[in-house]
Amino acid sequence: MARDERGVTPQSEDFSSWYNELVTKAQLVERGPAKGTMVIRPYGYRVWELLQAELDRRIKDTGHENAYFPLFIPESYLKREAEHVEGFSPELAVVTHAGGKELEEPLVVRPTSETVIGEMMARWVSSYRDLPLLLNQWANVVRWELRPRMFLRTTEFLWQEGHTAHADEADAMRETLQMLAVYEEVARDIAAIPVVPGEKTPGERFAGAVRTFTIEGMMRDGKALQSGTSHYLGTNFAEAFGIQFSNDAGQLELCHTTSWGMSTRMIGGVIMTHGDDKGLVLPPRLAPYQVVIVPIARGDQGEAVLAAVRGLAARLKDAGIRVHVDDRPQVSPGFKFNDWELRGVPLRLEIGPRDLAAGTALLARRLGHEGKTAIRLEDAPEVLKQELEDFQTFLVQRATEFRESRTRTVDTWPEFTDAVASGWARALHCGRPECEDEIKAETAATPRCIPLAGAADSGTCVRCDAPSAYGKRVLFGRAY
Repeated sequence: MARDERGVTPQSEDFSSWYNELVTKAQLVERGPAKGTMVIRPYGYRVWELLQAELDRRIKDTGHENAYFPLFIPESYLKREAEHVEGFSPELAVVTHAGGKELEEPLVVRPTSETVIGEMMARWVSSYRDLPLLLNQWANVVRWELRPRMFLRTTEFLWQEGHTAHADEADAMRETLQMLAVYEEVARDIAAIPVVPGEKTPGERFAGAVRTFTIEGMMRDGKALQSGTSHYLGTNFAEAFGIQFSNDAGQLELCHTTSWGMSTRMIGGVIMTHGDDKGLVLPPRLAPYQVVIVPIARGDQGEAVLAAVRGLAARLKDAGIRVHVDDRPQVSPGFKFNDWELRGVPLRLEIGPRDLAAGTALLARRLGHEGKTAIRLEDAPEVLKQELEDFQTFLVQRATEFRESRTRTVDTWPEFTDAVASGWARALHCGRPECEDEIKAETAATPRCIPLAGAADSGTCVRCDAPSAYGKRVLFGRAY
């Protein structure tokens, strides 16, 4: 299929190619020099900054404090929690030489920080008065990827990881579910991704966790994306690192700990939840530029139009709208229109001499409306703020309708295989890891979660006919 070199492969033709082309052509990311690494370009990093700011505010509002912990972790730390090190072993990057010498003990490049933070918690907690200890860090982590894909699975990526210590299971579980709810809110209200919160099956738990909870989003190819996780770690890490406290009776008890994280993978989720054959579609709350203004005129008229455009941009900025004036003289207006569509800007304004004389501008929306609408320049700040809110709402509704159209409740194996070929299946499941392995081998689908809001249901497993295990249906799907 012939297409403009700035265009991308249609989703229906090859979704993977569409994604790989788009992340570079939209100037979000480039491949790094080392396999599996990425260079996040300014436009892509601004999306991350906006997401980070929204999440960081909520983390602080729930009483957590930011800190920073070392990138290098002694190998012995990971070995203290056997299940944890076993789970991460295939992904570890290990430093054996430094300063021209072989190290006495190898250092692991941070894959996650439960171990090093556990060591610090053991030093900082001594009494029940020190609890709960609520920490978060923004950092990079390294997990060696054999099949990298930009934003989704890279050897190095950015994230936040929260780590907390509590006096008992009840308080730790409140924390675990509270942060899952924060992730759900950020995904829905900021990224416009209507995720399903739920608990992972035992076979899908985080290494070393007692319970793992997740938010799962559906991408436009019907696959799932795990978009954030929250883990109740019980006393596993407290036992390994001696995180204990003296209770009000003077007796020593082990702390109950949690960890939770959201990463730059969310940018991939935004791309695949909203994008189309024209390119990116960015939710207004994550768009580096919410409005782009394209002045259309040359010569003397051009100067007058450009002056008016800059004045309008200043008014929009004062109204809290992220605005950009595309006054590039070397490219045509048509090129600019296509360029900003590719880069996912929610709203575009076009202003030429006739528009200026009429006191109007032409408004083009990235999605949801055909054609262009004339708006009064004097009303532009108020009109555009409402348009942005409406566009944000539209994206959530559109993604929700798509997800529901691709999710089926199934009772038989043929129904299951048909459902997961293009979306998700709600099915009864026995909960046995070996059964999950068989399902994955035959269909590439895995149990995404046991939805928190799922209705009570029971019967026999859709695969093996053993009794169902969870008192409700499990959500299955292929996943990134």
